[in-house]
Amino acid sequence: MEQRAAIRPGLPRANPTVSYWQDPPSSLANHRTTHDLPTSVSILIIGSGITGASIAYNLLSQPSRPSVLLLEARTACSGATGRNGGHTKSASYRSFLDNVATQGEEEAAKIVRYEYACMKAVHAFAREHDIQCDSWEGDTVDIIYDEDQWKLAKRAVSEIQKVLGDKDPASLYHFWDAKEAETKFLSPGAFGAVSYQAGSLSPYKYVIGVLKLALAKGLNLQTETPALAITSSGTGWRVETPRGVINTEKVILATNGYTAHLYPVLQGIIVPLRGHMTAQRPGTAMPQDGLATTYSFIYADGYEYMIPRPQGSTFAGDIMIGGGLTKASEEGLYEFGTTDDTTKDPIIINYLESSTRTYFGPNWGDDHPEGRVRQAWTGIMGYSADGFPLVGPVPDEKELYIAASFQGHGMVLCLLAAKALVQMITGDDLTDVDDRFPKAFRVTTERMKHTFEGRLHTTPPKDLEIKNQE
Repeated sequence: MEQRAAIRPGLPRANPTVSYWQDPPSSLANHRTTHDLPTSVSILIIGSGITGASIAYNLLSQPSRPSVLLLEARTACSGATGRNGGHTKSASYRSFLDNVATQGEEEAAKIVRYEYACMKAVHAFAREHDIQCDSWEGDTVDIIYDEDQWKLAKRAVSEIQKVLGDKDPASLYHFWDAKEAETKFLSPGAFGAVSYQAGSLSPYKYVIGVLKLALAKGLNLQTETPALAITSSGTGWRVETPRGVINTEKVILATNGYTAHLYPVLQGIIVPLRGHMTAQRPGTAMPQDGLATTYSFIYADGYEYMIPRPQGSTFAGDIMIGGGLTKASEEGLYEFGTTDDTTKDPIIINYLESSTRTYFGPNWGDDHPEGRVRQAWTGIMGYSADGFPLVGPVPDEKELYIAASFQGHGMVLCLLAAKALVQMITGDDLTDVDDRFPKAFRVTTERMKHTFEGRLHTTPPKDLEIKNQE
């Protein structure tokens, strides 16, 4: 893993695989607010995914609006957000025991509540601003095939409910036995299942909607304009692009897995991981009105996540399923450090293509007459050594900020992280940040010394007992 973590990420590559969400592309895909780049600006954001777009919107919602420029290396929202599964799912119980062990009960509880609040806030924002993004809220279910994972789920939920209280909306879970998993969720062969609140949407349409709101407030969006280098000028930052140099007071890195390209200090601290997604037509025996929940399928050393497209959306009933990392050569080792989203690993794609029939068994039926797979693509996520995002001012740098490394979990992390970062930048309502934003997510010198060893919270610990806190 040390060798994989040492690979320089470089710039996002031209001509990536086509994401289901980006076909057809938005009218903003190649947007440039002004013909020429400005030579100076108050705040420059790099990256136009959910994080960068939300930061821009929050900055421009201040009473005194700064001048804000957003650079995107490729087309608008062409990175991880526009390539994920569209799942607003916290799955907080999966990391809770580890978080209690490393952060203590109070901080672990804050993370659970934060993820739940962010999940709800994403859909509330879409409603409030009438963003047409196929927003759906309901239940999700985790189908569990491994005995240790089943024990972990039981213990983790018990601990969440003990710490948060069993009436807290973030601690509401329901367990189903093997028979119920088969009859209610059409998934034979499981130990059982656990369901809880979640949601889904088109992440691309959502971010395009946020960008449109920010543009209306004065954002200057420049697509197909990669930041090649950032250099401190003493009084601000100098940002080099192929179209010219921009001087700015503040730089915000919303660059996720690519961050070390611009700030090499974070090489090996934020490590890219290529993920694979497919969009599949449902089998002939699947419910005609679509599945009622979103899913995850959890086994000993990994998982898949699955989102049925809601009624009323384009290709309603289509099944978005991604994952399969550990099925690749050397359990997916070579996907770490990889930023090539122009290609796909055939082993992972073949596994994902066959997984729907495997998980639903006879409930799948025959494949759709037009074929099972509608689309397959890849995207680049960002992972940190301790399994948490890095948000805040960068230590030992003046006016350099970051919101990145969202662990493939950004749809329930990024929106409120963007809000918190803007509060840190402006100094407004810092009490709210202290009360609600997890300390574990803030950038510190100590966190930047950690060694990356791989993705966390995917396999059960050998000892499922929680260590006593001092």
